[in-house]
Amino acid sequence: MLTSKQKKHLRKLSHNIQPIFQIGKGGLNSNLVVQIDEALEKRELIKVSILQNSMEEPSVAAEEIAQDTDAEIVQVIGGTIILYRESEENKDIELP
Repeated sequence: MLTSKQKKHLRKLSHNIQPIFQIGKGGLNSNLVVQIDEALEKRELIKVSILQNSMEEPSVAAEEIAQDTDAEIVQVIGGTIILYRESEENKDIELP
């Protein structure tokens, strides 16, 4: 689990990151979860955008993705989900 200090640090780091995945009316599927999982391994910190036409509730989608990818939810703000998972091979981010 991330501490509030660590989450604050990650939110600051995520400020300049663009969402690399979008969840639209097709919703969340296993293929997308696999791609998110791979991106987390490469980047550690990613943003996922929930589009207006999606039936997914951002907080519910965030929980689902986090559970399936073993990631931590840093923040859900509007339609944007910020996720973090420490990389096994590409460790870049040092947490406080």
